[in-house]
Amino acid sequence: MVSESNTLNLIDQKEDFSEDVASKIIDNPQLLPEILDGIFLKKARIRFRCAKILRIISEKKSEILYPKMDFFIKLFDSENKIIMWNTMDVIANMTSIDSKNKFNEIFEEYYNLLSDESMVTAAHVIDNSGKIAKAKPELQGRITAKLLRLEEIPRDEDCKNIHLGKAILAFDKYFDQSKNKDEIISFVKRNQNNPRNATKLKAAKFLKKHSNF
Repeated sequence: MVSESNTLNLIDQKEDFSEDVASKIIDNPQLLPEILDGIFLKKARIRFRCAKILRIISEKKSEILYPKMDFFIKLFDSENKIIMWNTMDVIANMTSIDSKNKFNEIFEEYYNLLSDESMVTAAHVIDNSGKIAKAKPELQGRITAKLLRLEEIPRDEDCKNIHLGKAILAFDKYFDQSKNKDEIISFVKRNQNNPRNATKLKAAKFLKKHSNF
């Protein structure tokens, strides 16, 4: 068994052992509190590695973290962007087991970040939207409405086009389940000639895949 001191020492190494530590926490959940506390330590390397480790755990075995959902909800508006981005991903990963519908309660707060001044923050919301929509079918209509409004959010043109491409990928993850197919198809068609080649290609691929609609 890995002791707490050994865990912190491993986290603080120059080489990144986050994957290894995450696996050890999954095998030994009693060590989780140390990682949660590590988010607040002064040393940046430990704080950021702890945030990364929690994200990895949420991807592999989110049920270990779900009892701490309120902790992450309080943390996701952290002033530190790296902590914030990892926490946003953790919360999204837990929507698949959110039996208490805690995400539903913070839906607006989470999706208001689409207008955040940081394009990376907004990108995390968009990137997580597909998995959230699949995990929470009751929120699909609201998620679709939020993503469709990306065209209206003031932002640098290239950043906006990146976000539009990400939205197409998000829509693709739940399009077959969606009750808003017409609106989504219209959105994608508007991006067939997007100035950003990568977004244009995403639109073409989406329309080809869903050509029978």
